[in-house]
Amino acid sequence: MTADTGNRVVVTRRIPGSTIARLDAAFDLDVHDSEDPLEHQALLERVRGSAGVLTMVSDRVDGSFLDAGGDTLRVVSNYAVGFDNIDVPSATEHGVVVTNTPDVLSQATAEFTLGLLLSLVRRVAEGDRVLRRATPWKWSPTWMIGQGLFGGTLGIVGLGRIGREVARLAVAFGMDVIYANLSGEVRDVPYRSVTLDELLATADVVSLHCPLTDDTHHLIGAAELAAMKPGAVLVNTSRGAVVDEPALAHALRDRVIAGAALDVFEREPEVQPELLELENVVLTPHLGSGTDAIREAMGELCLGALSAVLVEGRCPANALNPEAMGRG
Repeated sequence: MTADTGNRVVVTRRIPGSTIARLDAAFDLDVHDSEDPLEHQALLERVRGSAGVLTMVSDRVDGSFLDAGGDTLRVVSNYAVGFDNIDVPSATEHGVVVTNTPDVLSQATAEFTLGLLLSLVRRVAEGDRVLRRATPWKWSPTWMIGQGLFGGTLGIVGLGRIGREVARLAVAFGMDVIYANLSGEVRDVPYRSVTLDELLATADVVSLHCPLTDDTHHLIGAAELAAMKPGAVLVNTSRGAVVDEPALAHALRDRVIAGAALDVFEREPEVQPELLELENVVLTPHLGSGTDAIREAMGELCLGALSAVLVEGRCPANALNPEAMGRG
């Protein structure tokens, strides 16, 4: 590794692709080369004296992290589009620029959302389990009947980049699309804006694509699930804590709604035990952005952000708090 810039960069987890080699060529690099996250105290020790840190969504970037970084820390590049793990206002006060990886994973996550939905409503995962258990079966006209998407209504909660791509794909399957945005109506989209209450009462599929904030924590709880149509299904590829998982498990068990598909969980890697016992739920381990091309592109964005701040002395386009540039 080289020290041409005199800057130390910490990478908090092993990542795929060429990003590590390129970072190593540009910075004094320290990589936690493991699939396992650092414990918070170990993370604090690791970031001391660093100029930049490439973090994962599981790393808590709070006041203690920023204090550990001290005067040398100038940029935190989050290897995710979500940034609920980062105290951005505190980072701004410390003069630390925070970046994320927008846009590049929208298509992959949207594709995965439709994949989860199809697996749920056409009972793909359930059918796979039947065969793997060697359950006796014979085809008949009444055997494992599922639901189709054509002619159904998709309700998107959070019509951002990913939500719009999900809507586009859903239209190709012959679905009508409505959406609810807590931040207000979105301009220049061909979809009808409704309240969350109307969306829950109307949609055959409720798909969550909102960020995790104080307002969206447990946005979907027992009351919201009860407001959905009995034959409706819920899909979550946003953040686990947007859904009250015990309430969802009860709603699925009691057939308040027909099913759910989840790629994210509130206490990852833990999964609500009751969900594991149910057949009308599809569960995947946070795979939404998991393609080679997307993970490489995420690394490129992180590398670009670190280089912009530490080498070029400019604010990167994907900065969440550009006002922090130059404050430290």
